[in-house]
Amino acid sequence: MKRHTGQDRSVTRNWHPATQAVRGGTARSEYGETSEAIFLTSGYAYDSAGQAAGRFAGTETGMTYSRLQNPTVQMLEERLCLMEGAEAGRATCTGMAAMSAALMSHLSAGDHLVAGRALFGSCRVLVDTILPKFGIETTIVDGRDTEAWARARRPNTKAFFLETPANPTLDVCDIAAISDIGHDAGALVVIDNAFASPILQQPLKLGADVVCYSATKHIDGQGRVLAGAVLGSAQWINDIYLAYTRHTGPVLSAFNAWLLLKSLETLDLRVRRMVDNAHAVASFLEGRVPVTLYPGLPSHPQHDLAMRQMSGGGTIVTLHVEDRVQAHALLDALEIIDICNNLGDSRSLMTHCASTTHASVSPTVREEMGITEGLLRLSVGLEDPRDLIADLTQALKRAGL
Repeated sequence: MKRHTGQDRSVTRNWHPATQAVRGGTARSEYGETSEAIFLTSGYAYDSAGQAAGRFAGTETGMTYSRLQNPTVQMLEERLCLMEGAEAGRATCTGMAAMSAALMSHLSAGDHLVAGRALFGSCRVLVDTILPKFGIETTIVDGRDTEAWARARRPNTKAFFLETPANPTLDVCDIAAISDIGHDAGALVVIDNAFASPILQQPLKLGADVVCYSATKHIDGQGRVLAGAVLGSAQWINDIYLAYTRHTGPVLSAFNAWLLLKSLETLDLRVRRMVDNAHAVASFLEGRVPVTLYPGLPSHPQHDLAMRQMSGGGTIVTLHVEDRVQAHALLDALEIIDICNNLGDSRSLMTHCASTTHASVSPTVREEMGITEGLLRLSVGLEDPRDLIADLTQALKRAGL
């Protein structure tokens, strides 16, 4: 395949994110297609046995197997790297494949991990339950307390892991300050950036070493595919991460990669419209429910930090009502907004986290994370905000709020 005109990284890295999301990493075959081609192939043929041996030995360039390289997947990886400002990256079959591989590729028995308290439910299970089975000890800290990260360091601390804004509490962590603390301890700083997306926040530019995505969320953002991504330095991706994943196989399919390439073309438009909608919905909810949390509102406890790190308040609004009964009543009264545990979608979605996304963690851990029985997470989509507000108005009334 020949490269699209202007695809030299020294040129494309200077493009703005919206341009990179449409054109970055594009490679065209001899047919000159404008839309990226889908290479639905598991393997590749060689001109000679010597060429095959050379590719496996790394002395010749070229593809060997779609668990390691695929032209469509490679275009997606290149595009994400350009948007994120990363030297290298790998796409995965799910977001949790990205999170688990990023940590397990780097950590070994006897190592210590410091993790923020507020994480997606499966990420808490990963750090609380799965990693310790392999001799990796985890210390949980309140990610908002920057000094807590410093106090948690040990001589064997090898990684920091945090999500900001966090799922679903919208805790905001100071990426730059925490990265400095982690680097002082010799730790790799890994950020789950799914809530912000590369449009609103770029952790590598703030000092983080690795950024992970559930690309199922905003990057696809249309409820179609599962996917993930891990981005960082070329040295870490190629020498640490790839050495692990090439033998464990959390590979993204070419078809799903193609769908994500198409989704990236509208990512900037979708996220910015969703941010505007979320701000309008959060402003409406504030004062009408006991607690409304949205980083874009001055009432958010870490509003100033969020606005320093992010170019918008995000697409997620968290609200607290009295208890699970009232939360479920509100959900059941919705007519436009769907009850769904996904987020970052073109459709507005709401879920009761204690009984869905975080049901796999214990009530004690949920309490530690700040997930109450009355917490609801609202992912605001692309509908007209007036219709969303009307739907919430009638649902609040029917739920007795």
